[in-house]
Amino acid sequence: MLKTKSPSLGPLCRLLCVGELLLALALAAPTAGVAQSGPLQDLATFPRTTLDIMHGKKKSDPANHHFDVWIADTPARQEQGLMFVRDLPASQGMLFPQAPPRTMTMWMKNTYVELDMVFVGAKGTIVKIIEHAKPLSLETLESGQPIAAVLEIRGGEAAKMGLHAGDLVSWRAPQ
Repeated sequence: MLKTKSPSLGPLCRLLCVGELLLALALAAPTAGVAQSGPLQDLATFPRTTLDIMHGKKKSDPANHHFDVWIADTPARQEQGLMFVRDLPASQGMLFPQAPPRTMTMWMKNTYVELDMVFVGAKGTIVKIIEHAKPLSLETLESGQPIAAVLEIRGGEAAKMGLHAGDLVSWRAPQ
């Protein structure tokens, strides 16, 4: 702590100390708050659709998997993703479609549940899976190549279902 005996420096010093405190609080606020530039949207307002992953050779194969997904179809919805969600059932997820396909980077800031990220290439097949993405992490998770969509599902589900690169992914446009 800086001490001063000069009456003219005392108020200036207090002002500078208060200014430094306010600057420190302002710089800390973005990391302590929401990683979202706008207000959070209720997931009930996101469009929904169904998504299928064909692991077998026929549509009726029991190795195929069906999901009910939210669609993150706007920049604001993609920015929000599954932030602050506390539970994600095995049959649900969120789809981040990309048109045109592009290289994607994701993170887990303010995401409380462990996720598997399934990267879907332009031909509709899984090209990469990142399993067990760590909740609340700022680590950048990358697709490594241009992709048409990212599917986020509950952590561990990709391995449990036996999903792998080459499986065919399809979804219906929301109504």
